[in-house]
Amino acid sequence: MTTVGMVFTDTDTAGMTALHDRFTEGGLDRRPELIPPALPAPGTAAAGFGDAQRASWHIDVLTEVPVVVYAVSGFADGRPVTDPRPAREATAKGQTSVAAQAGLGHDAAGVAARVEDGLRRAVAEAVEGPRATPEATKEAR
Repeated sequence: MTTVGMVFTDTDTAGMTALHDRFTEGGLDRRPELIPPALPAPGTAAAGFGDAQRASWHIDVLTEVPVVVYAVSGFADGRPVTDPRPAREATAKGQTSVAAQAGLGHDAAGVAARVEDGLRRAVAEAVEGPRATPEATKEAR
């Protein structure tokens, strides 16, 4: 199970760059006490995915837009995880943690990357206008 979230901030590029540096260089993106919360949606398959089931997470502070994107993955069957690992660590070669063996680091990092890519495309399109694609060019004729 994976929970994805975005936190929109009210700051400029310099502020986002400073926050990004604190997370990456300061190691905040790897601290277990800062794992984003899970969303155990009642009545769904995610109902058993609470904070105790979080196994891996990815946090990325974007600098070009005032957004923090995160994803946290774990077990929806209620199985607790006592040793959660950041996605960067859980996806490293030779890792044997529960998160690594279950591929949950890949889940968290991959889902977060897709959300980031979509957000960046939407922002670029809003700023630069729609890009000429083969489909758009064909429709314009």
